[in-house]
Amino acid sequence: MLRTAARINKIIPFSAVDGPGNRTAVFTQGCNFNCLYCHNPETIRLCENCGCCVDKCPVSALSLADGEVKWNPELCRECDNCIKICDRNSSPRVRLMSAADVIDEIRGYFPFTAGITVSGGECTLWPGFMTELFEEAKRVGKTTFADSNGYVDFSAMPELMEVMDMAMIDLKSANPGEHKILTGKDNASVIENICYLASIGKLFEIRTVVIPGLLDNRGAVELGSRLIAKYPGVRYKLIRYRPFGVRTDLSGPPSDALLNELAALASDKGVSDVIIV
Repeated sequence: MLRTAARINKIIPFSAVDGPGNRTAVFTQGCNFNCLYCHNPETIRLCENCGCCVDKCPVSALSLADGEVKWNPELCRECDNCIKICDRNSSPRVRLMSAADVIDEIRGYFPFTAGITVSGGECTLWPGFMTELFEEAKRVGKTTFADSNGYVDFSAMPELMEVMDMAMIDLKSANPGEHKILTGKDNASVIENICYLASIGKLFEIRTVVIPGLLDNRGAVELGSRLIAKYPGVRYKLIRYRPFGVRTDLSGPPSDALLNELAALASDKGVSDVIIV
């Protein structure tokens, strides 16, 4: 029986950027990182039901009842006023959904999608939900991917590993201190997860956001390349930092020259598949 539920921030029916092929992306709420450059900080924390957003909704899609903020998706126009007014890195537009609920909602997309990717926030904070969702997805022939910051120990989730096809992991920095400044946590478990997932054939790609002048981008790419070079099936994705929609504008975007230099570095270190986005 499907019992485990998760807080779901949103579901994107069709996505071309959350793994290979046309995929349905499910975004969970809550994150164990607090990244300075987070593009969706409203997914970091769970709603504290303070109610400050209720009166700011222009279509009365929010209400406060029994000490909880209630969201009516039928009235919502997604103007994002509630997210803009929240100073707690949260959103009231979150649903508690079981794996069965999600499958029922996305079933109509199955003929047009290759699989499901669970992202966040941080998806591994909801391992039971992910396991049940992936079990159902596998029954109908869909591939199952996790988009993770790599902090939670994947090796400690054997049931999830049985039904997860691949993971995509962020390597934000090679330096533990720099990583802690950037995210609030060090990078030891991230490195361990990259090595573990690659060794069992379940690592699709690692990603590094390139931010000029703030991070040791070269050091991150050197480390990442060293970790995955002996696994030719693992892709290295270099992501151009874009100062649009982020919580804090930390820098301008990196130059094409810098990105090409880092891509060449990864290739020189033995990575066979490097892309820049």
